[in-house]
Amino acid sequence: MSASEDGPVLEATRRMLLDGVGAEVVASFPGITRLGGQIVAALYLSDGPLSMDTLSEMLGRSKSNIFSNLRALEAAGIVEKSRSLGSRHDVFALRGPYPDVIIGAYLAKLRRVIADKQDLSARATRMLANAHGEEAVALRARMEALGRKYEKFGIVFEELMPAMDGPIDLERLLSLVPVKLLKAVGAVTRRAFGTTKRP
Repeated sequence: MSASEDGPVLEATRRMLLDGVGAEVVASFPGITRLGGQIVAALYLSDGPLSMDTLSEMLGRSKSNIFSNLRALEAAGIVEKSRSLGSRHDVFALRGPYPDVIIGAYLAKLRRVIADKQDLSARATRMLANAHGEEAVALRARMEALGRKYEKFGIVFEELMPAMDGPIDLERLLSLVPVKLLKAVGAVTRRAFGTTKRP
């Protein structure tokens, strides 16, 4: 197949990636649309940062739609903007390699959820400290159990994925973990969930 005949195949592959990443981001980050995921894919495929005008042209969407999704992606820690000295326009790039940047942002979101739930259960337990009666005792027991559960989740996150600003280099992280340890953790996880390793 000649270079000119490759055009439709390359375009179809790009479109498939744009749609696939769009669906992935929508599923993982409520509030970010499929277009936000397509912006992530476009930045991944780019050789450098892109302006809002370029993204609008590439994706065939209005600048206002591109702008609102870029703001959401920035807030999620997936995209960062910069401006060259003397330039009048911002350009945008992923904060790290793909898909690490998506996974890192998702883990940061989970860490925030766990911290919020730890705080919620602690506040609820304090509110019930002097409450009496069967219903109060039962509710206090539930809140204490919830607090212990989220405390364990927090310990797991802190030990396995220490809090850090920015994307996680998963490839480097996994390269530092001995294969035997990964397999041992996998075996414990499968035992805990009552599943067996597929052949």
